[in-house]
Amino acid sequence: AYFTKIDRLASSTNPNLILLNYDLNKMTVLNVCMVPKHFFIPDIIEKRKPLAATARRAGWIGSNILLDRVPDSGRIYIVRNNIPVPKDAVIAQWQKTLFLREKEAEARGWLVEVMKCVDLIGTVEFDIEQVYSFERRLSALYPHNRNVRPKIRQQLQVLRDSGYLDFVSRGRYRIRSNPL
Repeated sequence: AYFTKIDRLASSTNPNLILLNYDLNKMTVLNVCMVPKHFFIPDIIEKRKPLAATARRAGWIGSNILLDRVPDSGRIYIVRNNIPVPKDAVIAQWQKTLFLREKEAEARGWLVEVMKCVDLIGTVEFDIEQVYSFERRLSALYPHNRNVRPKIRQQLQVLRDSGYLDFVSRGRYRIRSNPL
């Protein structure tokens, strides 16, 4: 139910999402991944078309969760490739993004999208021009914002101030590693 999910995201009671991947033949858990609730923003919920008039629940509108829109830091593995992740590592990764809970939904949306862009760069250290290369993508997601570059710069500063990124030099950043 699309509208139920959207309403739940606006409340403080939205749950974390836990994903389980297992091998039924071997009866083993392969992966357990958790997406903290502060990564759930309306933009990652895709509205499906209503069920046909001939369906038993005609008009019902479902939804899809677009997990590819969640940055890597929003996917916290508890078990990965059949190996339990050390508790300290799980807690450190969880705490690294807790600052997102304090943000309003729209601000959180921008932060999550910029974090995803940083992930797509594919390196730990990057410069602001590399993030600017996602300007078109972010403009499509936020068509009413006419100042995307300044917004990107602002979000990088928020991520730096929150301890997610380190400032290396003018226009250069590094993703902060988990303290272990």
